[in-house]
Amino acid sequence: MELTLGIPALLFPAISLTMLAYNARYLAIAALIRQLHQKFEETGSKSLGLQVKKLQKRLTIIKNMQATAIFSFLLAVITMSLIYVQLTFWANLVFGISLPAFMISLILSFIEVQLSTKALEIQLKNMEN
Repeated sequence: MELTLGIPALLFPAISLTMLAYNARYLAIAALIRQLHQKFEETGSKSLGLQVKKLQKRLTIIKNMQATAIFSFLLAVITMSLIYVQLTFWANLVFGISLPAFMISLILSFIEVQLSTKALEIQLKNMEN
């Protein structure tokens, strides 16, 4: 299969939408951390401190999700430049790296969603008791 400009260009909307979703998750967690930190400062509750630590872990995962998605996006742009200057071998190689980078980003997203779901399940169980 011949790599054309259209193939890496297909990643642009996918990565852009993914980045918007990642940014929304980041902003939501950052707001929650600020809120919990303020409550922690007022009460000194160890439970709140533990929640903030868990959220920090999720924030780190989101940062890595964003970094790998950006890396994949950058490689897709480089691929298009290499296709334009007709360096086919290098274009294929760079594009071949951009796809696993995007997959890593999606895997990290899956892990973060699992952590988020577990946290919500714990809160729901606490409400039932």
